[in-house]
Amino acid sequence: MTDPIDETRGQGSDPTPAERDGDDRHARWMTQLQTMIDEVTTAAAPTVRELGAKAAELAARAADAAGPFAHRAAGVTSDVGQRVASRGREIATDLRRPAGPPEAASGASDAEGGDTPA
Repeated sequence: MTDPIDETRGQGSDPTPAERDGDDRHARWMTQLQTMIDEVTTAAAPTVRELGAKAAELAARAADAAGPFAHRAAGVTSDVGQRVASRGREIATDLRRPAGPPEAASGASDAEGGDTPA
């Protein structure tokens, strides 16, 4: 495979002075472009650093604000969890009671002096 640049210059001949001048010009442009990029990078560094610092401060404020909220949420979660656990124990106890006819349950309360008038 041949190099397309060599084909434009001729069949393997040395570059002409105009071609060398063009190559030098492109090299200068690339050098200028790299210099401009370096200058922008150097000039932008303090701004980027300040932006990073502001972002870190914002994250710290959010963490400070979230701490008490998370603490309150944990307390509420604990209270609700205790109520759910208590209700679950009640349901488990009810489910473990022997199942009998509904009349037997009301008859037992009558025998014990329930609410039914005599």
